[in-house]
Amino acid sequence: MLDARRLLLLRELRDRGSIAAVAEALSYTPSAVSQQLAILRRETGVELVERIGRGVRLTDAGRTLAAHADAVLEQLEAAEAAIESATPGQLRGTARVAAYQTAARAMLGPAITDLAESHPGIRLELAELEAELALPLLRTGEADVVVAEEYTFAPRPRDPGAERHPLGVDRVLLALAPGHPAAASTGAIHLRDLEQEPWATSRPGTLFAESLVRACRTIGGFEPDIRHRANDVGLLLQLAADGHAVVLVPAMGVAVRPEGVVLREVAGRGLTRDVFAVTRRGTAERPAIAAVLGVLRAQAERLGLRSRGTS
Repeated sequence: MLDARRLLLLRELRDRGSIAAVAEALSYTPSAVSQQLAILRRETGVELVERIGRGVRLTDAGRTLAAHADAVLEQLEAAEAAIESATPGQLRGTARVAAYQTAARAMLGPAITDLAESHPGIRLELAELEAELALPLLRTGEADVVVAEEYTFAPRPRDPGAERHPLGVDRVLLALAPGHPAAASTGAIHLRDLEQEPWATSRPGTLFAESLVRACRTIGGFEPDIRHRANDVGLLLQLAADGHAVVLVPAMGVAVRPEGVVLREVAGRGLTRDVFAVTRRGTAERPAIAAVLGVLRAQAERLGLRSRGTS
């Protein structure tokens, strides 16, 4: 019988493209990955990996087995969930949750408190990580739940091995200095009127930064002059309050904000972001994971996140 851990290595090699990348993701040494794949080759009796230049790639047989590995690993997750659900008594277990900064601050702190009161046998472990770093951890089992987001003009790719659980829709607002000319109006502000402004946003490679660029191009018709970058929403708001930049900021992130900063809606096509939790397929029915999803939904409702399609 094939070993599930070796099937996981083969699947990760398919998705990550190199032995070194698999080793880094799973905390193995490259030689250990190679040894396990060699054992898998002997177990199947066919070549699963072939060398291409300095790298490797899966053979046709390797790609076929990796496709079956997706289903096998999902079924194993479902089996574990069924066993845990059938076990009587107090819910127990560990749920490792990764969340981007504003969600970690606004949702996870209260969620940990709620979970401790309702299910004291569940241990919730939180890691504050941008979704770009957190989502790959689902595949390797280093995270059980990831709280992620996507924006009107910057959706995230779908992973067939993951399942999304909607939490709600968050507005995206403009943050301005109190003395900014546009702040004098209480109405929505057109992005095209801010073409000459300096902007601040998150670091390159994040969906938040990409959403700013796409919004300015699509709605405003210009390329934003990005002067400052930070993943700390508080710092971005301070830059706006001090008049150093104009900032797009999610409403969830402005609960605590610098004195004087002005928030305004964006005119025209509304800017929003979808907030959701992500789990590996087959794990959402595990009692500990289901309990975590439940408290996350309750916190989303408390924060006023609306459902997609509501006004």
